[in-house]
Amino acid sequence: MSGPFPTRSVNRFTRFIDRLTGHPMSEPPEPTPSKATTQPPGQSSIMSRVLLINFDPTVEPDSHQTISAHQRWNRVDDLLPGFISDLAECSGGQARYQVVERQDVDDIPTKADGFTYSVQSLLEVLNRHAAPHNPDWMDYQRVVRQFNLYERIARDEIDEVWMFGFPYAGFYESRMAGIGAFWCNAPALENSQQCPRRFVMMGFNYERGVGEMLESYSHRVESIMSKVYEREQANSNVWERYIRYDKVAPGQAEVGTVHFSPNSDRDYDWGNPRRVPSRCDDWLNYPNLNGLSRVVNCTEWGNGDIRAHHRWWLRHLPHFPGTRDGISNNWWNYIVDPNSVRA
Repeated sequence: MSGPFPTRSVNRFTRFIDRLTGHPMSEPPEPTPSKATTQPPGQSSIMSRVLLINFDPTVEPDSHQTISAHQRWNRVDDLLPGFISDLAECSGGQARYQVVERQDVDDIPTKADGFTYSVQSLLEVLNRHAAPHNPDWMDYQRVVRQFNLYERIARDEIDEVWMFGFPYAGFYESRMAGIGAFWCNAPALENSQQCPRRFVMMGFNYERGVGEMLESYSHRVESIMSKVYEREQANSNVWERYIRYDKVAPGQAEVGTVHFSPNSDRDYDWGNPRRVPSRCDDWLNYPNLNGLSRVVNCTEWGNGDIRAHHRWWLRHLPHFPGTRDGISNNWWNYIVDPNSVRA
């Protein structure tokens, strides 16, 4: 592949990729409907095709040792199966992801202001011998051009992008692009309206584990569901009810947020033994919300374990047939395919 990010490996899409220009489109392509939007709400699982881009530069040229191996961090191959299976299980089989292409990139992403670490300067930052570059954010437009993302989304070859990298790679946890893109735990990617479908670019750190990947994904959930229900008021906004926790709504906790479990007193307080009433079980019978509650504490969601809590939180998201107030009872329709969200 030509361009600023040389790759070490290619796959079955190599011949096609070699034909791509790597230049921005001169005009928008014809819109192509996504696979997910053709699924009847709540009736069948949603398959999303993923382009995986793994930024893992070589540290030792003679041994071909990459920075992830040099730092003894996680292997992407070890993280992916757990993450994908967790989402499938927690969604009741509704959210299914397939990595249809992987690019291992032997380079360091360029920052939005044009700065690029050398391998040595990056190691100095990682080892706390130097301060990180500021601003930290990656040049997303450069990656879009390099991997021809708008063209590939338009041709219905892929549905979203997962990027893996090291600390200070400059990724947002999630960011949305394409026509009508909206806040997805980060500002919508600017100048992306030429892409005829919305898509999400996830940013993962192979220094961390599956639990942190689920956290990034769960913040995506929060952003998308907030958008779905932004026009609903009072009792019609059941998303606002879903995320209640005891500290902000004493005695009225439901499932809580990604950072606040039903009984949390502060951010990330998933190991709190305090017992509070919660209507969390009600969501397993959605849309039949009867208001029944029971007393819960951290033993319900793993006694402080990040992955266990996020799995518990995701499992309570509705994934049922039908609609309520014009909104699908299968929230995973929106989470997996943001094109299902009304503008």
